[in-house]
Parts: sequence; C-alpha cells; structure tokens
Amino acid sequence: MSQTLSEVFEQQLAAFFKQRLSEAAGPEAAHTPEDVFWYLGTVLARLGLSAQLFSHDEDGFHLRPLALLYKDAHETPDIGQRCLILRQLGEQALFVGALFPDRYHRRGLDPGYFIGMGSSAYDYLSGHAGQPRKLFEAMARYFADYMEWVARAARRTVSQNADDIMAVYAEWSRTGSEHAAEQLRAAGIVLDSGKSSH
Repeated sequence: MSQTLSEVFEQQLAAFFKQRLSEAAGPEAAHTPEDVFWYLGTVLARLGLSAQLFSHDEDGFHLRPLALLYKDAHETPDIGQRCLILRQLGEQALFVGALFPDRYHRRGLDPGYFIGMGSSAYDYLSGHAGQPRKLFEAMARYFADYMEWVARAARRTVSQNADDIMAVYAEWSRTGSEHAAEQLRAAGIVLDSGKSSH
C-alpha cells in the first residue's frame, strides 16, 4: 500500500527533528540509542501539528491537563487502555514541558511537574506495555535530559512550526513550486523527487 503525502511528510519531519535533537544532545548523542532520537523526532513531528495535540469536543479545541489524563489512566481497569493514555500523557508532558515552559510557569507549574508526570508515565509503560519496553525505560530514566534536548532543538529550529511547514509541503506536492521546495530545503526537509501521491 502506497503512503499518503501526509505520511511521507510526517516521516520527513521526524527525520528533520531527529537531526536537530542529535545536535542538541551534543556529546551525549554518542551514548544514546538511535531509537530514542527517532521516537523523540516522531513525537515532535506528530504533536507539532495542532490537530494531533489538542482534543476536540462540543466546546472546541483544548489541551487536556496532564492531571486529568493521569486520573483517566488510574480509573480505567483495562491495562491496554491505561498504557495508551499514559503514553499520551508522557508525550504531552515532554512536548508541552519543553516548548511552553514560560506559559506554565505563570500558572505555577515548573519543569519538575512535567518531568515527574512524564517519567512516571514511561516508568509504568516500561513494565506493562508490550513494546518497546527498552525505549520506555530510557524515557523514564532520562526524561529530564530528553525534555531539555527537545527544548534546545526547538530553540534552534526556525520560527516555523509544523503547521507552517506542512502548508508549504502541501503547496509543493500540489504544484511542484520551486519556491516551496527551497523553503522546505531551508527548513531541513529532504525532498524526494519520486514522491508518492494519495
């Protein structure tokens, strides 16, 4: 089955963030498993698109608080469902804690809150999720370091967010615009001239 342009783009964006994260990690990159960088890059690529980060209900879009995600996980009797919720909690803690610290600091939440929530979620996953347990163990143990790398990588990234890059990518895939291609290359996206279509 051929991939959609959106799937191809998400992979390209994940590779872009993976490279930024490796740079942000500095000397520690040499001691960090490759799958950690891929996972972190994938989380950034996915959650960088607002539709993936925010929940939607009759009141509109909103970001579900970590404490309520924890409550949901605690109250569900199904371990599989609990793991899904805790993975969402862990990824959201990583993303929000790294990218929006000032916003949450004004609400009285310091980085320790996100580190505690995220590392606890991954600690549970390392003991109860099917796969990839080794990755979850690393996420639990080094969550604070990884959150710092994500913050550094975000500071090094041009002021474009994933939604902006996605819009340029959609234009390039639709029109083949060389201007759009140049913008994507400047953002670190490698373009495949044999791109697949829908």
